[in-house]
Amino acid sequence: MIYRIAERSRGTFAFVMAMCAAFFVLTIAAMLLYPGGSLVQRNGTGYAFFENFFSDLGQTHTHSGASNLPSLVLFTIALNALAIGLAIFFVGFTRLFTESGRAILLARIAAFAGVISAVSFAGVAFTPWNLYLRAHNEFVTWAFRSFLLAVVLMIVAIAIERGFPKRFAWVFAAFAVVLAAYVALLAFGPTLATPQGAKIQVTGQKIIAYTSVATIFVQAWMARALSP
Repeated sequence: MIYRIAERSRGTFAFVMAMCAAFFVLTIAAMLLYPGGSLVQRNGTGYAFFENFFSDLGQTHTHSGASNLPSLVLFTIALNALAIGLAIFFVGFTRLFTESGRAILLARIAAFAGVISAVSFAGVAFTPWNLYLRAHNEFVTWAFRSFLLAVVLMIVAIAIERGFPKRFAWVFAAFAVVLAAYVALLAFGPTLATPQGAKIQVTGQKIIAYTSVATIFVQAWMARALSP
């Protein structure tokens, strides 16, 4: 079977790609505007890529006490763009399943998990960690756990759906390995109590954040490329 999508679906996936691109651009801009300061160097200058968490961009004030309003605004917009794109992607991707009832059911459950992940990412944006640390950390944890569940279920759904292009499953599978490793890092990795532990957590977060966005971008691009 040759999978084809409607022109409206092509527009949906193009929108998802735009949201992913917006996340890249806005987070980089937020980093450039970040005044400075991290757990490792509280009075540092500028954004240290391997010392500052993404969440540092969303603080109301930096570790040094400086106002962080410009970065906070850009970070909030970036995460909400990602959340919207993620939710729309999973809902739109589910519509590609048309043959197997089991695959359709699994895809819908995956989409539900994907939407929970998206809502959690939005929650991360609206709970600056320097004000609402517990809520912020809960949103982070469930954003990635739900994301992993959504991806695993989509892999199974693709495997079941006869004729569905398997390249989508391979991309999801590669990403699932990275995502599972990060979920494990969150649960069992080093604490932030030492500079080395903080750097490991920061590096892991950078890898998974940009890998996540790149994966959704690639999947949306491949879905959009299916012959209309």
